[in-house]
Amino acid sequence: MLVFLLSTTSCKKDNALPDTPLNPPANLYFPPTNSTAWQDTTPESMGWNTEAQATLLNYLSTHKTRAFVVLKDGKIVVEQYWGNTILNTGEFGPDSQWYWASAGKTLTALMVGIAQTEGHLHINDITSTYLGTGWTSMPPEQENNIRIRHQLTMTTGLDYTTEYLDCTSPNCLYYKAEAGTQWYYHNAPYTLLDEVISSATGKNYQSYTHEKVGNKIGMQGNWVKLGNNNVYWSTAREAARFGLLLLNKGTWQSTTVLQDTTYFKAMASSSQALNPSYGYLTWLNGKGSLVMPGSPASLPTSLAPDAPVDLFAAMGKNGQFIDVVPSKNLVVIRFGEAPDNSLVPAVFHNEMWKYIMEMVR
Repeated sequence: MLVFLLSTTSCKKDNALPDTPLNPPANLYFPPTNSTAWQDTTPESMGWNTEAQATLLNYLSTHKTRAFVVLKDGKIVVEQYWGNTILNTGEFGPDSQWYWASAGKTLTALMVGIAQTEGHLHINDITSTYLGTGWTSMPPEQENNIRIRHQLTMTTGLDYTTEYLDCTSPNCLYYKAEAGTQWYYHNAPYTLLDEVISSATGKNYQSYTHEKVGNKIGMQGNWVKLGNNNVYWSTAREAARFGLLLLNKGTWQSTTVLQDTTYFKAMASSSQALNPSYGYLTWLNGKGSLVMPGSPASLPTSLAPDAPVDLFAAMGKNGQFIDVVPSKNLVVIRFGEAPDNSLVPAVFHNEMWKYIMEMVR
């Protein structure tokens, strides 16, 4: 569990950190940001099991996968697409756009870290500092207990029994528990982080994402407003760029995207004891218990028992996965439609990794 010993007052410009880029591993490749060129290699040259690869791809194809990409040391080893584009204008491929769903949460967590590094906000700041008093229907004394870190960790204490968990209007946001004492996958307080960042930086969230991340790593996706939700769309290759950025702890080759390595470490570590499988809007494998979306119950299992224990992931509805495995220098992207009828395709995700591990051994 992370212990927050930082000041609860706002830390502004004087808290900005110096530019101290990390040196990427010598064997980690980064594709150029101004080109679609990307070095690839073959499973055979990696010594991977090609029979297991065929089994994996068949499993994915029969479970409504649209895009699947595997990077090893930054290079493309496996890349496969299925079906037609959403508008049925041709085959789905490297240039086709797809929605990240809640996998975009991890991108937002990174944006919060960047805004904090630049001194615009601090995660211990009270949320109403940026959203204004009355952003919930709670009394001010309860509302002011909610801080940005509670939004990052799904521990706001807001009532999750409301009919529409995506609703960001004050009349949908009520008290249920003290902030920090309840873990529930509540979408609305996450979505409001967009407004927190925009208010703190004075910049449009779309343009801030392009400026601070997209343009630096060659990821030209876009946030698209869908009802109350703000959903990121990109190609699978652009999602792989984001995964590669995460693999290298916020640095793209020699360009530092997130300067605060302490924040990145916290983002990809257990953020609280209520659900140790959750960092800052990021899912973590290898923990002793797990609380899944849609339930307050803690389960005595890990996120993906058949995957490497150090896997961390951006995960979204219908099986949108950006999986990162530092111990193996792997990034895995799966985009597609719902692979099964479960609320969260955890079984599918674990089975996918069972086949991946058979391939890479």
